[in-house]
Amino acid sequence: MNLPDFEAWAIFARVVELRSFSGAADSLGVSKATVSKAIARLEQRLGTTLFHRTSRKLTLTESAKPLSERAAAILAEAEAAEEAARDQASAPTGLIRVAAPMTFGVHHVSAAIAEFLALNPGVEIDLTLSDAKIDIVAEGIDIAVRIADLPDSSLRARRVAPVAVYIVGAPALFDRIGRPKHPADLGRFPCIAYTNVAQLWHFRGPDGEEAAVRPQGPLRANNGEAMLPALRAGLGVARLPDFIVGKDLADGRLEAVLTEWHSASVALHLLTPPSALRPARVEALLTHLADRLRSSCAAA
Repeated sequence: MNLPDFEAWAIFARVVELRSFSGAADSLGVSKATVSKAIARLEQRLGTTLFHRTSRKLTLTESAKPLSERAAAILAEAEAAEEAARDQASAPTGLIRVAAPMTFGVHHVSAAIAEFLALNPGVEIDLTLSDAKIDIVAEGIDIAVRIADLPDSSLRARRVAPVAVYIVGAPALFDRIGRPKHPADLGRFPCIAYTNVAQLWHFRGPDGEEAAVRPQGPLRANNGEAMLPALRAGLGVARLPDFIVGKDLADGRLEAVLTEWHSASVALHLLTPPSALRPARVEALLTHLADRLRSSCAAA
């Protein structure tokens, strides 16, 4: 039995990550010809074309898409195994790719990363801020900060801290329409919806009663902070986490209602790809982020 062409699988993973033969060659310190030959070998062994190539764009074929995750896992396992075999006393070095939600990333993750970089000058970090859900395996992300009630997944998740979520609106809006006593009362209110989560607000009352509300209103946005001007202007109510509305609540510009009703459990998690092995630099940043972001949630 012939051994798998591990070099070709690793090169394939890097080409997928960078969407470029030249970029993969530069990243790996080999020639573009070496990359092309490796991909050709792999295509011949698999009996399928892996990429559609044009002068301007490189895209995966349908048959290559499910293989890309396995290739990324092979490369990650090999890198982690080599790093684990090195002297663990040495300082972490290399690139770490991190993804985080926009607002929480700007206000909390970026500061934690700056502190980590100051302590670890041999590390480079590529930080992506987006409220969209990212496929961290396909995008080559090492650590994803996610604030949600996580579904079952093959990803590894570290729960860092709970995140308080409130139903909020301007006091003037509640003075005009009244303060809701039951989630069903929200039907009288225009609602401002966050589009990156399921469009149904779930509640559990103090006596265990369950209720659900589908928000209807004049504004939908894929970023919570972008909803604040409309909320302050009394244009509706929204369901948002403390790290976005905490200052407005403290200043009295917004008011929380239905506080005796609990929303669905939301927590801050750090996600990593399914591999059981992680490079030392990724493990170090995971520990640092968990410590710093837990403090951020407690202080929020």
